[in-house]
Amino acid sequence: MKICFKCEVEKPFSCFYKHSKMVDGYLNKCKECAKSDARKNRSENIEYYKEYDAWRFQNDPRVKERHKRYGKTIAYKESMAKSTKKWVRNNPEKRAAHIILGNAVKYGKVIKPSNCEKCGSQVKSKNLHAHHHDYTKPIDVNWLCVQCHVNEHKDGENNA
Repeated sequence: MKICFKCEVEKPFSCFYKHSKMVDGYLNKCKECAKSDARKNRSENIEYYKEYDAWRFQNDPRVKERHKRYGKTIAYKESMAKSTKKWVRNNPEKRAAHIILGNAVKYGKVIKPSNCEKCGSQVKSKNLHAHHHDYTKPIDVNWLCVQCHVNEHKDGENNA
């Protein structure tokens, strides 16, 4: 048994993380207090951690590989299906605009160009995104490459 210096409760050693530098081989605060401190630190420094997480996702090959493996799992597919259903439920106007535009393209009422309207780069049709400025006008879109579409949304967030 060991006493946590944070919550001052006596707990079994299994409630403490192992730490080779400590005399008894265990950290001096219990797992719950350690987790609570970590959550508090992350919430107080959220901007730093958002930036760090984005950098790490782009630059750490272990993270990229783990993400790639997870993308092939049933858990990932179930998670994506769940989040897609939630998005559709919360965004009926956007979903309707997507369906209307998709049908217009399918039946030839709207022709999808082969160039990005912003940067002019030629891309495959599947890599050209329709960007709606107003979802009440579902066929009035700008056709953008993936990067320009991402930038358009980032610019929109900064202007809002």
